[in-house]
Amino acid sequence: MKKIHFSKDVVMASIIVILLLVVGVGGGRWWGQQSVVAVPPAEAQLVVPEQQVLYWYDPMVPQQRFDKPGPSPFMDMDLVPMYANMDSTSNAVKIDPLITQNLGVRLATVTRIPLSTQVEATGVIGFNERDVAVVQSRSSGFVERVWPMAPGDLVKAGAPLVEMLAPEWTAAEYELLALKSLGDDSLVAAARQRLRLLGMPNAMIAAVEKSGTVRSSFIVTAPISGVVESLDTRLGMAVSVGQTVARVRGLSTVWMEVAVPEIYAGVLRSGAAAEIRLAGFPGQMLAGTVTTILPMLNEITRSLRVRIELVNRDGSLRPGLSGHVLLRVSTSESVLALPTEAVIRSGKRSMVMVAHEAGKFEPVEVEIGREIGAQTTIMAGLNEGDKVVASGQFLIDSEASFKGIIARSSSEAPSTPALVLHEATAIISELAPGEATLDHGPFKTLAMPGMEMIFPLAKPELVNGLKVGDRVSVAVSQRDAGLFVEKLNKIGGGS
Repeated sequence: MKKIHFSKDVVMASIIVILLLVVGVGGGRWWGQQSVVAVPPAEAQLVVPEQQVLYWYDPMVPQQRFDKPGPSPFMDMDLVPMYANMDSTSNAVKIDPLITQNLGVRLATVTRIPLSTQVEATGVIGFNERDVAVVQSRSSGFVERVWPMAPGDLVKAGAPLVEMLAPEWTAAEYELLALKSLGDDSLVAAARQRLRLLGMPNAMIAAVEKSGTVRSSFIVTAPISGVVESLDTRLGMAVSVGQTVARVRGLSTVWMEVAVPEIYAGVLRSGAAAEIRLAGFPGQMLAGTVTTILPMLNEITRSLRVRIELVNRDGSLRPGLSGHVLLRVSTSESVLALPTEAVIRSGKRSMVMVAHEAGKFEPVEVEIGREIGAQTTIMAGLNEGDKVVASGQFLIDSEASFKGIIARSSSEAPSTPALVLHEATAIISELAPGEATLDHGPFKTLAMPGMEMIFPLAKPELVNGLKVGDRVSVAVSQRDAGLFVEKLNKIGGGS
């Protein structure tokens, strides 16, 4: 054998390479350890711990439990694990407290508040229909003078409107003066009464007796202050007894008529306080009370007419002005309420997420009432003191929907567990009394792969209108006897 001789330089170079390799491996291990230690504590806390498996089971035979994983002896599938934080009969979703804190979940308490109602509506100011004066002629005559006035003008009480000549008064006045000179009091009284019947005011009769002068013309004045609605006289026209000379609407008080939706018909009462803000007077608030609730409902707008009487001291409240009205109705009764933001509304129902201990949240269907400020009244579904999610509830609701948890009905007792549904799509392979053979896709919330199998029906009428080959959405519940079909809805024809 030929011996190989290495020079000293080659041996020294080999030793240096080996030392560098040893240093590199050791430094890599040290650097890896330092990298692990350098993980921020906040990130390390977000690591979800491994869930504890209680046992394994077959979803079709859930009452049979196994202590280790493997193939199912009943079906051609693997056994499914049941974790410690999973409960097939629970209607709550569990979320780690750290995650709820990061999501900004905020809770609110269901409390009992005084039952009061705030109604917001619009209204329009109009005349007080009870404050109207009609001026009529009490005797036949002729118009000798008309003051310059037209409908819509403002008048003061006692302001002259027209001057009239009443020829019928002349003979009766001469008779009164003649009898007065004779000193027969009974005849004088009869003459006065005749003048009153002819329409002469008492003040004019007294003036005729005092002056001894016949006065056949008189001035018609406005009996109240307000707006001239009509002035149906012209210079020289003849006026008969009872003919309307003028019509005046008063402005000392005005009415605001408000259209209130019919849903408040059962709570509105006369005397309710009203706050009015007119568009023409920004920044000003008028206080009033409901005086009348008209009995007739407007069939077109489905609203009630509510009347509020307002004092118009300076005449600034002009008919036709519109404004925003806030009606407050208070009673001695109380009702459960929670923040309006806590209610999850859909097209057909309303839900809240009720918070339980150990980070569990349960979707509960509630029957809501009226809104009072920032709160919504609860008619059924919750109890006083319940904790509900007021912020972040939509994320929790999404998690509950993903796990197949349905909301507890408002008519159910709080202690009654609701069914947990697991959903998939399927094609109907065969139908038989009380059961259906489905070629279904995977049930993700059961960790169950797709296959063809026979399902018992929770209700026989679930298959009404369905036939073999129909494509359906199926929802099953897990009971002691196995999986049962709870919902079966057609979504298309078979493939």
